[in-house]
Amino acid sequence: MRFDTPLLGGTLVRRYKRFLADVVLDDGRQVTAHTPNTGSMRGCAEPGSRVWLSDSGNPKRRYPLTWELVEAAPGVRVGVHTGRANGLVEEAIATGVLRELGGYGRIRREVRYGREGSRIDLLLEDHPRRPECHVEVKNVTLVEDGAALFPDAVSARGTKHLRELMEVVAAGGRAVLVFCVQRSDARVMRPADAIDPLYGRTLRRAVQAGVEVFAAQADPTPEEITLSRLLPLEYPLLPT
Repeated sequence: MRFDTPLLGGTLVRRYKRFLADVVLDDGRQVTAHTPNTGSMRGCAEPGSRVWLSDSGNPKRRYPLTWELVEAAPGVRVGVHTGRANGLVEEAIATGVLRELGGYGRIRREVRYGREGSRIDLLLEDHPRRPECHVEVKNVTLVEDGAALFPDAVSARGTKHLRELMEVVAAGGRAVLVFCVQRSDARVMRPADAIDPLYGRTLRRAVQAGVEVFAAQADPTPEEITLSRLLPLEYPLLPT
């Protein structure tokens, strides 16, 4: 996925009210940008960090600039725009990076399903041999000691989605969870048990129930973000 227009570089002043960030652009202007990320952005929202913003070109928007990338460590850029994740995963299916999800004739987005009123990110249909496939996508920005971790804050919504995926499998369908890791410094993907132990326990139950899990990794740049490889998954034993 290439950005439509060049990103604007700057320095983060602060993130606040969850969806706002003040940034000093390289030309000296201070602006307020939309922050499309509902998580804590742990390790990715430190004041003074190098950031990049996209410009919608729409002066009617209250916040025409959107926070896209941050340099969380020297040379490590992170894609913080969670709204990009679904498109990145769809692109990775088309290019064969997620070849296990190939062969479907149609993809639908944001389809309602489940007893708890969820919307599935991607619904893959019309495979010649396999049932339709419900694909839930989670954006990952937190890395500690080489491990990509999800979630970065307690996520009741994420746990609900796991329950819904298990019900898809129980009914004879195919259910997949894809972690979209928008940074290059991870060597493995793990549940963030110390942050949300319930999510970690539910993820392990989902894997045992037949939910498939993949972690696709990108090396974001100010020009493009592309999921290019898969990370191994680890499920460490939970403390008793």
